Amino acid sequence: MSVIAEFTVPADDFGLHHSLTAAPEMVVEIERVVATMGDRIMPYFWVSGGDQSDFEAAFEADESVTNTTLVDEVEDGILYRAEWTQNVESIVYAYTDIGATILEATGRDEQWELQMRFDDHEKASQFQEYCAENDISFDLNRIYQQEQPMASAQYGLTPKQRETLVTALEHGYYDVPQETTMADLAGELDISQQALSKRLHHGHKGLITSALTVSHPDDE
Repeated sequence: MSVIAEFTVPADDFGLHHSLTAAPEMVVEIERVVATMGDRIMPYFWVSGGDQSDFEAAFEADESVTNTTLVDEVEDGILYRAEWTQNVESIVYAYTDIGATILEATGRDEQWELQMRFDDHEKASQFQEYCAENDISFDLNRIYQQEQPMASAQYGLTPKQRETLVTALEHGYYDVPQETTMADLAGELDISQQALSKRLHHGHKGLITSALTVSHPDDE
C-alpha cells in the first residue's frame, strides 16, 4: 500500500536556496504537474507574498535552476518555469531515483515543506537511506498509509467528510438557488442535521487550510 510522507528540508538541500535567502518574505509553491524532457526536470513555480522584483533577480541568479521563464502573472502571484540543474546533488534527484512523487512542495524562509507519495514503506525507507548516504538533511514530520482517495488524503479530509461534500455538490446544495435542503441532505446521508453541519464545517476547514493557505513550520 502506498504511503504519504511529510518532510521539512533546508533549501540548500532541495533548491532555490539563494532565491529564498534573498527574498525571505516570498512563498514558493511547486506545481503538482512537473514536465520531464529526457533527463531534465522542469518544475513550475508559483511565487507570491512579497517583492517580486527582488525574487526575480535572485531567481535568475540561482545556481540550482536554469532557463527560467516567466509563464503567467496574476494579481496574487507569478508563475515561472525552470529546469533543475544537473549538478545539484539534492533531494530533487533523490526522489526521482527512488520513483517517488512530490504531491506538495512549499518553500519559505530558507526551507521547504514537502509531501511525498511512495509506492510502499520499503520505497520510503530507501529514500531516507539515500538522503543519509548523500548527507541530505531532512526532518520527517509524519508518515502514514494512503487509505483513502488522493483527493481526501491531499486535502486533509476524512472519508466521511469527502462523502458529505461530494454528495452535497451532486445534489445541488451549493447551487444558487439551492436544489436541496440541509434536512434532505442529512436524510440522504442518514445522519442528523447537526452531524451534517459538523461534517460540512470540518470539511470546508480542511479544504481551505490545505488548498488556499500556506502554513509555516513554526506555526505548529
